[in-house]
Amino acid sequence: MTAPRWGVLWEVASTEARRRMAYRVDFWIHGAFGVLVHFAVFWYLWTSLFATRADPRLGGLDLAGVVLYYAAVLLVARLVRGPDFDSGVATEIYEGALNRYLILPVPYAAFKYAQHLGSLLPVLVQVLVLAGLAALVLPASAGVHLTGAGLLRALPALWLAHLLWFLMGFAIQCVAFWAENVWSLLVALRVTTDFLGGIFLPLALLPLWAREAGGWLPFHCLFSLPVRTLLGQVDPGEWARGLLVGGAWALLLGALCAGVWRRGTRGYTGVGM
Repeated sequence: MTAPRWGVLWEVASTEARRRMAYRVDFWIHGAFGVLVHFAVFWYLWTSLFATRADPRLGGLDLAGVVLYYAAVLLVARLVRGPDFDSGVATEIYEGALNRYLILPVPYAAFKYAQHLGSLLPVLVQVLVLAGLAALVLPASAGVHLTGAGLLRALPALWLAHLLWFLMGFAIQCVAFWAENVWSLLVALRVTTDFLGGIFLPLALLPLWAREAGGWLPFHCLFSLPVRTLLGQVDPGEWARGLLVGGAWALLLGALCAGVWRRGTRGYTGVGM
């Protein structure tokens, strides 16, 4: 496998960013509308739940804290997933379009990750705009502490989450070398990461044994860790442990992707271009 040529990868990322912005109205409507609809559903459910409770706090958070958590986790999920890592790899394997990538001067995985990063750049602008609006309209919470130090610690956690999501999706899509359809596996990945990553509900609401077991899995590194770090709810020790666990899983997933790729391309025969 050839070494990455950074100039080529930069051109790939910039081309993908421009391609994603070709239809700007659709980009803004699709992205912003999706976040707002999901947030409205979560807001309605949790305000209804808190209205039936005598205790104004749940899992150490008041209603304002839960609202801020969901606003943050939806925006972070947009950054981690980008405009979603679709089934492009599997499609290229099925259709034989993988042929043209095998002669490029960069590894295929590096090429696809550069595309993934490029698709993230327009999303970053969208997220910053929505975050600014959220800061203006959402109430403050005593359990949320936004600081510059928290933001700086959240940046490596966000990058690690982005890398983990790519590696998970890439490994599953490489199953297309042997399976006719991997769509159900991608759906299963999304549901699993939504639940164990902290999108469906804050992980603080899970039983203690589940939180301790989940701390050794990569899923909490996808959304919960960067969000809680950003909101000032993670001490430096827990943050460092989360990065170490996530980094170890990134190495394991990277080795898995490399092994599956080598095994798959060894028997791959493509007739398309």
